[in-house]
Amino acid sequence: MSKKKIKVFDFFSGCGGTAQGFKQAGLDIVVGIDNDKDAAETYKYNIKPELFLNDDIRNIKTDFLKQYIDKYKKKNYILFCGCAPCQPFSSQNKKRFSKDDKRFSLLDEFSRFVEEYEPDFIFFENVPGMKKLKPEESPLYKFEKKLRDKGYHVSGPQIVCAENYGVPQKRHRLILIASKINEISFPQATHGPNCKKPFITVRDAISSLPQLAAGCENKKVLNHKSAKLSEINLARIKSIKEGQSIANCNGKLALKCYDTHKGHGDVYGRLKWDEPSVTLTTKCTSLSNGRFGHPEQDRALTPREAACIQSFPMDFEFKGAGVTSWGKQVGNAVPVKLAEAFGLNYKQHTLDC
Repeated sequence: MSKKKIKVFDFFSGCGGTAQGFKQAGLDIVVGIDNDKDAAETYKYNIKPELFLNDDIRNIKTDFLKQYIDKYKKKNYILFCGCAPCQPFSSQNKKRFSKDDKRFSLLDEFSRFVEEYEPDFIFFENVPGMKKLKPEESPLYKFEKKLRDKGYHVSGPQIVCAENYGVPQKRHRLILIASKINEISFPQATHGPNCKKPFITVRDAISSLPQLAAGCENKKVLNHKSAKLSEINLARIKSIKEGQSIANCNGKLALKCYDTHKGHGDVYGRLKWDEPSVTLTTKCTSLSNGRFGHPEQDRALTPREAACIQSFPMDFEFKGAGVTSWGKQVGNAVPVKLAEAFGLNYKQHTLDC
C-alpha cells in the first residue's frame, strides 16, 4: 500500500476547476500555468500553488519546471494535467477547425512537457468534438500514440457525463487518463438512475441563494451579481416561463431573425428547476447567449449560481473585472466534482498497485 502523495502540475489551469477538485480529493497542487490574467488571479487566490506561471505555454521552456520535478519525484507521484482551450473543436464553433488556429497545437505543447519528464499520471480533458477528427489530422491521436510508445497504460479517450459524478449539469467531456505504474480505469458513476444517488438538479444547486433583480448584487454572497437587462430583454424574460425560451415569445418580443433563421432556440431560455442544467458556456451569465435564465427570477444566472452549477464550493471567489470575466472563468472550468471523482480514482489506483 503506497503512502506517496500525488503532486499535480496543472497546465492550461484556467481559474482552477480541476485543481479544486483534485484538492478536495487530497492531491497537492504544485504548479499552475495559464495565460489568462483574471483566471490566474483567481487560481492563485484560491488554490495557492507553490508556483503559478501567467504566460503562454509556448513561451515556457521545459527546464523551467525541473527544480519542482526534482524536488518531488523521488518520494511522490507526479501528475500532469492538461485541459487545453477547446474552442477549435467545440460544437459552438460552427466553422470547420483550422490547423492555422494557434490553439490547435496546444496539445503538442503539453506533450512537450510530458515527453521531457514522463510523469507517473496524465489527466487530459477536452470537448467531445475532438474525438471526431480523423487520425491523420488529430492532435489527440498523436498524443495518445506517444503515451503508449513511452510505456503508459492509457484509458480513453472516453466521453463522460458530468451529471453522473454529482455535477448539476448535462455536460459531456472527453477525458483521457494514463498511468506509468499499472492499468488504470475510469471512476464508476456515483449519480443517476443506476446509482444510489439521484442526479443533482438546478434546484439543489441554487435555490437557497438570495433573490436578485437584474443588474443587482448581493455582497454577502461571493460573485452573486447579475447582468443588467435592456427594457426589451426584461420584457422577454418576464414573458417566458420555466423551461421555455425565445421560441415562446410572440409579437414585439419575438426576434425578427427567427423568421428566416433556424437553430439557437435556447436563447433567452429559463433553466428547469428539477433537472440538471444545460451545458454552461463562457457566456453563461448572458441571457441572449443560451438557456441561462434563472428558472423563476427575471434575469440571467449570476456567476455564483453558475459556479454552483459547476460544483464550485461557496467560498471559492472569482477575481477579475466583474460579471463577464467571472462568467467566462466559470464556463471554461472543468466541473469541480468531476475532477474530484478522477482525483479520488488516482488515489485509489496508487493504493491498488
